[in-house]
Amino acid sequence: MTQIIECDLVVVGSGAAGLATAITARKRGLDVVVLEKEPVFGGTTALSGGVLWIPLGPHGRKQNPADTLEAVRTYMQQETGKFFDAEAVEAFLAYGPKMVEFFERETATQFIPTMYPDYHPDAPGGVDLGRSILAAPYDIRGLGKDMARLKPPLKTITFIGMMFNSSNADLKHFFQATKSLTSFVYVAKRLVTHLKELAQYGRGIHVTSGNALAARLAQSALDLGIPILTSTPVREVTLADGRATGVLADGANGPCRIAARHGVVLACGGFPQDIQRIAKAYPHVRRGGEHLSPTPLGNTGDGVAMAEKLGANVDIRFEDSAAWMPVSRVPYRDGTFGVFPHLLDRYKPGIIGVLRNGQRFTNESNSYHDVGAALVRACAGQKETAMWLICDKTTIAKYGLGYAKPAPMPLGGHLRSGYLAKGNTLAELAAHAGIDPAGLEQTVRSYNTGAVHGQDLAFHRGSTSFNRYLADPAHQPNPCVAPVQTGPFYALKVVMGDLGTFDGIQTSVVGEVLKRDGSAIAGLYAVGNDRASVMGGNYPGAGITHGPNMTFGFITGNHIADRAGAAP
Repeated sequence: MTQIIECDLVVVGSGAAGLATAITARKRGLDVVVLEKEPVFGGTTALSGGVLWIPLGPHGRKQNPADTLEAVRTYMQQETGKFFDAEAVEAFLAYGPKMVEFFERETATQFIPTMYPDYHPDAPGGVDLGRSILAAPYDIRGLGKDMARLKPPLKTITFIGMMFNSSNADLKHFFQATKSLTSFVYVAKRLVTHLKELAQYGRGIHVTSGNALAARLAQSALDLGIPILTSTPVREVTLADGRATGVLADGANGPCRIAARHGVVLACGGFPQDIQRIAKAYPHVRRGGEHLSPTPLGNTGDGVAMAEKLGANVDIRFEDSAAWMPVSRVPYRDGTFGVFPHLLDRYKPGIIGVLRNGQRFTNESNSYHDVGAALVRACAGQKETAMWLICDKTTIAKYGLGYAKPAPMPLGGHLRSGYLAKGNTLAELAAHAGIDPAGLEQTVRSYNTGAVHGQDLAFHRGSTSFNRYLADPAHQPNPCVAPVQTGPFYALKVVMGDLGTFDGIQTSVVGEVLKRDGSAIAGLYAVGNDRASVMGGNYPGAGITHGPNMTFGFITGNHIADRAGAAP
């Protein structure tokens, strides 16, 4: 028997965008239900860095009072190029700060400033500080009995389940733990606290980054009486007289129909795990290359597919239709594997990236998206899209490499599993890794010529504040550059992944799903990664996914409430 649930608004997806929309609408008095396909809530948000790019927000104005609307507008126009959408950009800039103020004033969602520069701080309108904020750390015991339903963080970027805050200030202590007494004490306290949490609760309870953002938003929703129905995949959006009136889903107790008086919001996380769609959208997959996404396996493009079935425009327009992330495959002892996103190692001095021919192709200290885009283009015409990170024994002992941790953690297991390749000479390393030996030797020889003096003569690593931000400030004269010279040498194969899709459902500024003729499907909305990004397939700064996603969720929630005649 089909269960029937009635509400004002149904939101499909429990990531930051979906929960921001639900909370906003509920605060305006609407009866909201959130449906989640997986048995845990949080979506891609729970696995992310938890950063929001919100120019001219309340935190940023304190950090950088000289920043201006004109500068931000110039930067976004520069970054989005031919996909610059003036109306959407103006809405984002006007409502982003209001969104932050609303959530900090009205909910359990709180933020702290970061020191992140824009990813292209030297571009017109770019800045070195003040546009990115971070979810404040959170004690998930605040979720009560729902604590077990919070999606855990990505396994490959935790240490025995312990999360690292995505701020450089936190991470530097872990890299310096064996060299600084202050850092050693800091790390020791974190470890002791975490081990106590594992013993008592079976997981870390003091969470950071995206896990904190997901938890804070979920607590805010639950506090407002918004049910988050997990293990409830949606199969179909129902229509009556051309208007979205609810959804059909598979609930915990069988089929259910959710009737929504004021609309349906799709917030299903885009299509990074939709094999057929990414085969058309991603150039490296089209030519037969490997793609490993660390996003949730449940992000199979459900929202995009349901909207497309109703006539929505979901054409792929962007050249870079996802937030590219170089990743490596981490083999586990049980025969499974994890996906490691290379968020930090590429910035460190003494680590370079080469193609199979042994040659470098880009500034490895650029953003993950920029490095990914450069890799896709460098491998054009080839079946395989891959690079190898190269370093020597001094560098790997100091910083680690990918999933391999720095000294004193052993490397033997990673060498035996094939995750790392090792050679006493560069030629031997190249033979083990499948790289051209002569090309690698020539590349390292040329690189070292400048690197011994802190210079990257080919690609100018360390030339921007963003390059330097995630590098090693203690390494001088250039925190991004050191020679590769002391054997044995190490290599790690890296392929393409993503942090989520950029392209997707075409919408109006307020989130109405649009048909090919530009008309809206009444009552149907899309937010988050289901909706095509305002950034047009580019990545201007830390948090350009969560910032716009929560802002447009706030806009959409208010629009729906306005249409419903809710009180301001």
